Amino acid sequence: MPYTITINNITGATDFDIYLCDTGFTSCIYIDTINTTPYTFDVPFVLESQTEFGLKVVDDNDCIITQILT
Repeated sequence: MPYTITINNITGATDFDIYLCDTGFTSCIYIDTINTTPYTFDVPFVLESQTEFGLKVVDDNDCIITQILT
């Protein structure tokens, strides 16, 4: 069953590049560039077997925000 992830808020300079990664942040998949929240997306097929994910957000000033999603 595919997972859906919703980002409710982000702090930083817009626009935001969204990546979904393994929990070690060694392998990341680009999802989209967004400028407003909330934003919802489905977990890509190649990561569907995982139960935890790393969310990586890069803002317009190249600041990186990471969070482990369980």
